Amino acid sequence: MAFNLFGNRPAKGESDKAALRVARVSSGWTALLKDLQGEQGERVLDVGPTSSTNINFLTNLGHSVYMADLLGDITDPKWALSPEGAFPVDAFVASNLEFSGRHFENVLFWDTGDYLQPDLRDAVIHRICDVMEPGGKLLAFFHVKPDHNLHRYHLRDDGSVDTQLVRACAMNEPLNNRQIERLFQRFQSYRFFLAKDNVREVLVTR
Repeated sequence: MAFNLFGNRPAKGESDKAALRVARVSSGWTALLKDLQGEQGERVLDVGPTSSTNINFLTNLGHSVYMADLLGDITDPKWALSPEGAFPVDAFVASNLEFSGRHFENVLFWDTGDYLQPDLRDAVIHRICDVMEPGGKLLAFFHVKPDHNLHRYHLRDDGSVDTQLVRACAMNEPLNNRQIERLFQRFQSYRFFLAKDNVREVLVTR
């Protein structure tokens, strides 16, 4: 199945519930939260390791939540390199980012882009742009320095998010501001926030 829609119930697959959660202030999430609190009935796409906290938080605000764990899906053996040595980018995007005609007002992209190979990252952002409503917002994190630990991000109502270690995961070279701007060149505007923990946040408007 290409996507999951959840209501107010725990998500399957969250196997590391006991892992330590560490709170971090997020200016990008603070800005997006204000929009979410002022609206009802929006669709939110959460692109990252599944969090039942996020599902419950967003549905309690009156929104629908769709999950796309791309970094989990990419480990499926069916996405092994082709005989020519290339990753099947188009097939992966078509399979994992198909939403049956649904469009989204908000996307939580987290730091997914840091762990996708460049051509796949470009294709994923292109597809997400296609399924976002005009004026929709996307929140993304980018590490300023290499971080080879993949985290799950849990939403909070105080302008912070909880980070929770999932597993080791190879990270690409960090992107600078200009590279991030090019990645989102199809979008209308972007706003950068630099956090104290060497994470660059960007809130992008479709």
